[in-house]
Amino acid sequence: MKRPTIILQRNRKKRLEDGHPWVYASEIDRMDGEAQPGDMVDVANHQGKYLASGFWNPASQITVRIVGYEPSVTMDEAFFVERFRHCQSHRNRFVADRDCRLVYGEADFLSGLVVDRFGDVLVIQILSLGMDVRRDLIVRALVEVFQPIGIYERSDVGVRSLEGLDQKTGVLYGDCPRIVEISENGLKMEVDIVEGQKTGYFFDQRENRASIEPLMKGWGGRSGIRLEERPAEDTEIMEIVPVNANGKEVTFPYWDGATVLECFAHTGSFTLHACKYGAKKVTCLDISEHAIDTARRNVARNGFDDRVEFVVADAFDYLRQQAKGVDDRLARAAVNQEEGRKVDTSKKLQAGGGRTWDVVVLDPPAFTKTRGAVSGAVRGYKDINLHGMKLVNDGGYLVTASCSYHMKPELFLETIQEAARDAGKLLRLVEWRAAGKDHPQLLGVSEGHYLKFAIFEVQSRR
Repeated sequence: MKRPTIILQRNRKKRLEDGHPWVYASEIDRMDGEAQPGDMVDVANHQGKYLASGFWNPASQITVRIVGYEPSVTMDEAFFVERFRHCQSHRNRFVADRDCRLVYGEADFLSGLVVDRFGDVLVIQILSLGMDVRRDLIVRALVEVFQPIGIYERSDVGVRSLEGLDQKTGVLYGDCPRIVEISENGLKMEVDIVEGQKTGYFFDQRENRASIEPLMKGWGGRSGIRLEERPAEDTEIMEIVPVNANGKEVTFPYWDGATVLECFAHTGSFTLHACKYGAKKVTCLDISEHAIDTARRNVARNGFDDRVEFVVADAFDYLRQQAKGVDDRLARAAVNQEEGRKVDTSKKLQAGGGRTWDVVVLDPPAFTKTRGAVSGAVRGYKDINLHGMKLVNDGGYLVTASCSYHMKPELFLETIQEAARDAGKLLRLVEWRAAGKDHPQLLGVSEGHYLKFAIFEVQSRR
């Protein structure tokens, strides 16, 4: 039996031909045949030439989601097994960790389906009607390909309403412990698959977290520590040891490490990586007591307790307070210098705060999810980056990210540049990155290019 065919309008943009997997209602001229919501349909241009096949949802503005480019494609269990094996092959090739995003929706040609692996548990998120009505097929295929002990659904996101779907959560297969331990870049951490954000953890920053390694060492000289050759105790063998300005040997193992501030820490992933790579002291900050409690356990799990302090606070307020203290100290020093006096360090700073770090990490949640809210997001990103870079010791580094799709890369960089101008800083871009290899991007699908990640060296203009 011939499948119904969606005929597209003559004057539409050729997005489908460029690889975009969505067909909007505004692009459709008519349907030849009849279909039920969620059914497979073929898609043809205005001349009747076949273009692709996908599933149909008349309740959504994304009316057809493409899953294949041959008329024979059928979304049965064999289809899902084949697609999942392809996803598995890609992750095995490019991702060292077993814990990762296994299925990434459109980029894996499975529109509206996300699957993450945490230990031996899979967490799935179903965002489209066509996937929702095939939930049982998906579960069976996942079990066959990945052999998990359990599958848990986290389809508790508002975007499902755009598909005419209710939110759903719960166990779909096997045994699903709430707390699961995962490994990322050699670090152990826990994931709450029931209450954690999104599916429980953000894998997209894996490679970006590892990229901070070069920033974590090389700071001992600023404290007057130098390496010196000395005879080892009770021997004539010479060894290289760190000594301070007074010539006394430094025994603290992380004497050359950076001081680091991680804001919007969530469960402390950047904090863990900073410690792994040799940081001397890390301040781990989040507004959520629950998140910080999880970060504490993750830090303890990896043996970093002695190098991490935890702060529960609003990052905006904390950054402003510390930056005001820095400004106060600089202003006071300028007055004293002008009057030929020494700085009076016994008098407290009026603004309070005033702490600085060698590396400041800003990894906030999305500030905007709509095009209309971009101006507010720009103000938010400028605010945190302006105050964040003020807290970076001269010659240190600002690590900053945006996961807001509507905050385009050019706008993100412009916003940071404006912040640098207002802060009196010069920035040198050291690294520019996107999401990791388990989050591939389809060329022609701009919606997949959401994550921006940058490392800047920060110098003062003064």
